[in-house]
Amino acid sequence: MNIYVGNLSFDVTEGELREAFEAFGEVDSVNLIKDKYSGQSKGFAFVEMKDEQKAQAAIAGLNQKDLKGRNINVSKAKPRTERRDGDRGGGGGGRRY
Repeated sequence: MNIYVGNLSFDVTEGELREAFEAFGEVDSVNLIKDKYSGQSKGFAFVEMKDEQKAQAAIAGLNQKDLKGRNINVSKAKPRTERRDGDRGGGGGGRRY
């Protein structure tokens, strides 16, 4: 199961996240999301656990718990929605000169 972890302290490492989740079962991967230019954490991550029951236990056990001074949000990750090509937002409003 893919698990979303939000409201993370910018100081949290992937190792610390792995350690917190491994208290509930085997962790397959930890992906701490970072800004591609600065390398600074964006304050959220994804943790992958194979065992569904252990993943649910981790969600229940860690949601709203303190990790490095912040109460983290832990939930089942929602699948990404595919963006349509024309759905880029913004737009010029059809100005004419």
